[in-house]
Amino acid sequence: MKYTKLFLAMAIVGLIPAGGCVERKLTIVTNPSDAVVWLNDEEIGRTPVTVNFKWYGDYRVRIEKAGYEITDTHQAMKRPLHDVFPFDFFAECVWPGRIVDTYTWDYQLTPYKAISSEELIKSANTAKASFQQEISEAQKQIDAEKQKKK
Repeated sequence: MKYTKLFLAMAIVGLIPAGGCVERKLTIVTNPSDAVVWLNDEEIGRTPVTVNFKWYGDYRVRIEKAGYEITDTHQAMKRPLHDVFPFDFFAECVWPGRIVDTYTWDYQLTPYKAISSEELIKSANTAKASFQQEISEAQKQIDAEKQKKK
């Protein structure tokens, strides 16, 4: 009985290194292609680009291509069941095969449209009027507080 337990423990410990593994791959594709991609502020290459990743969760994605609007967004990657405790132990250490998680994120790039100088001036004047109104309101509140203190 004593040797049976020892043999069983040694067999389990010996099988763990022979267990499988989980390979995680993310591919980012853009239309048009050849855009530069940053994933969590790290440049990963030009589209289409495939990278390995280690964790699931929220990723910051930034895509740039000359002549197109910059895409700056977040993308969530949900954890599959084999990455949730206690199943992750079996997927990483016990399962005899290899598990490959592949994800593809597609982005449609929008052509850059330059704003006309008239639109830019109009927008600036609108912002200026709004800021002057806010400053005026703040000054009235400051004056009212000063009057209360006297």
